[in-house]
Amino acid sequence: MAVDLESLSEATSGALGSLLSTTILYPLDTCKTKYQAEVQSHGQRKYRNLSDVLWEAVSTGRILSLYQGLGTKNLQSFIAQFIYFYGYSYFKRLYLQKSSSKSIGTKANLILAAAAGACTAIVTQPLDTASSRMQTSAFGKSRGLWKTLSEGTLSDAFDGLGISLLLTSNPSIQFTVFDQLKQRLLQQKLKEEDHGSSPVVLSAFTAFLLGAVSKSIATILTYPAIRCKVMIQAADPDDDDGDQTKRAQSKPRKTVLGVIRTIWKREGISGFFKGLEAQITKTVLSSALLLMIKEKISATAWVLILAVQRYLLLTRSRLKKA
Repeated sequence: MAVDLESLSEATSGALGSLLSTTILYPLDTCKTKYQAEVQSHGQRKYRNLSDVLWEAVSTGRILSLYQGLGTKNLQSFIAQFIYFYGYSYFKRLYLQKSSSKSIGTKANLILAAAAGACTAIVTQPLDTASSRMQTSAFGKSRGLWKTLSEGTLSDAFDGLGISLLLTSNPSIQFTVFDQLKQRLLQQKLKEEDHGSSPVVLSAFTAFLLGAVSKSIATILTYPAIRCKVMIQAADPDDDDGDQTKRAQSKPRKTVLGVIRTIWKREGISGFFKGLEAQITKTVLSSALLLMIKEKISATAWVLILAVQRYLLLTRSRLKKA
């Protein structure tokens, strides 16, 4: 089957954009993840706010530990975004060919995005689990990728997969909210302007604001699931003491219901939204950086892919002549 070069270009630029945005925002991501993973115990907690995580790294001289697990996270992010953008672009082109239509409706678009997200979650879940465990390990005690994954069973590597599949609804919610807000603004502008004026469009700044608002709403609606996922994937505090005997003993498997009970019992309803501000900040900044970088390198990626294809074709023709 021939390679879809347009989808390949989209996937490459999206993956590179994700790689750069993940690296830039990784210290914030580490602080956010460690803060989300902690559950209040007997009315006490180690981190009262997000800045406490940063202060711990600074005061203990382990500022570089804010980057623990960066390699794994970058690998997971690169593969995830490559699969997502390639799958989404490929599914769209396939849908247009099969349906013989010139555009994709909202419902079809949401289904295609969810399908691409599901494929991404299944393939990259072990890396996602490993990076979460590495981030939530005590500063300076994070293990490598292979050691982190090999400590548990194969099913342990897929901890949180069910929630990851559920969270594929996040982009769908974002797209739906963005579309509804966009339509209302355009209708309002159309009423204010003359009928004979040029077509009404959103400015780049307005589009960015709508994107940030829609992503924030999607994050708020799905945040309880996000926090449960972090807690399921988080490293066990006992694993940081280096005691092989403790790790060898069978531990009760973390489940969604078990995590929900723990949060409700120790922190109440507000516990399901602990770290929401940090999640929104990180998510909005990450999405903005990813899309900005992707757009900047998309054209370059397309040119490079075409150049490589032409080189391979020329090489093949020379070999045949020889």
